[in-house]
Amino acid sequence: MRLKKVSKTYGDVRAVRGLSLEIEGGQVYGLLGPNGSGKTTILKMIMGLVKPDTGEITVKGLALRDDPINYKRDLGYVSDPPMIYDYLTGHEYLDFLGKVYGVDQAAKEKRIQEFLRAFELEGRENDMVNGYSHGMKQKVAIMGAVLHRPSVLVMDEPLGGLDPKSARIMKDLLGRLANAGSTTVLSTHALEIADALCDRLCVIHQGEKIAEGTPAEIRSLASNPGSSLEDVFLELTEVSGIDEIVNALAK
Repeated sequence: MRLKKVSKTYGDVRAVRGLSLEIEGGQVYGLLGPNGSGKTTILKMIMGLVKPDTGEITVKGLALRDDPINYKRDLGYVSDPPMIYDYLTGHEYLDFLGKVYGVDQAAKEKRIQEFLRAFELEGRENDMVNGYSHGMKQKVAIMGAVLHRPSVLVMDEPLGGLDPKSARIMKDLLGRLANAGSTTVLSTHALEIADALCDRLCVIHQGEKIAEGTPAEIRSLASNPGSSLEDVFLELTEVSGIDEIVNALAK
């Protein structure tokens, strides 16, 4: 996947500023940044949900404008919050997505049942989605994103709302998919998630790339040796005065 000098502006807000990335296959790549840094806009542009003002995005050598069907055919997407059809049952929603992506009927049903067991939703698959908790909706969104075995997963805060067991299953699944050659691009502002999941990280601040590398390489950018990823992140994004803020709140 390649992003070349991609920019996006909403009114007076420059959400993404001339961003260029080269994301190799077979890895979990994390966009790390504070709220409002442009992470979600980047993911939506990759998915073709938002059109860049300038620049180009290619996935597996294809540009969206040249071949939109084949560009999107091999993508899976999890939004934040999960956007799924409230007035379908969980099973109906997954069955619908399987048909959209042309998954063989027998394989589709087998995968749905495997996911329902893994994420402990057996017995709730025939309930309407609008009766699901946030965590349950997140699970269904993840199932729908990986049901057709895409080679590229795009995930916005994918572990939000998941219970510990489901989060662990998701982490291990992403690792297994990466080993098989799939690529995951995810956003997070949770540093422990970035550290546990990602092979490489891009730190985004105010729509710009300010650092890129493995978690270990990002740590090496700190002024103090042995700093945690959290310390490095706060330093890179020029956050200061934490102690003063906490002291004031604790009074």
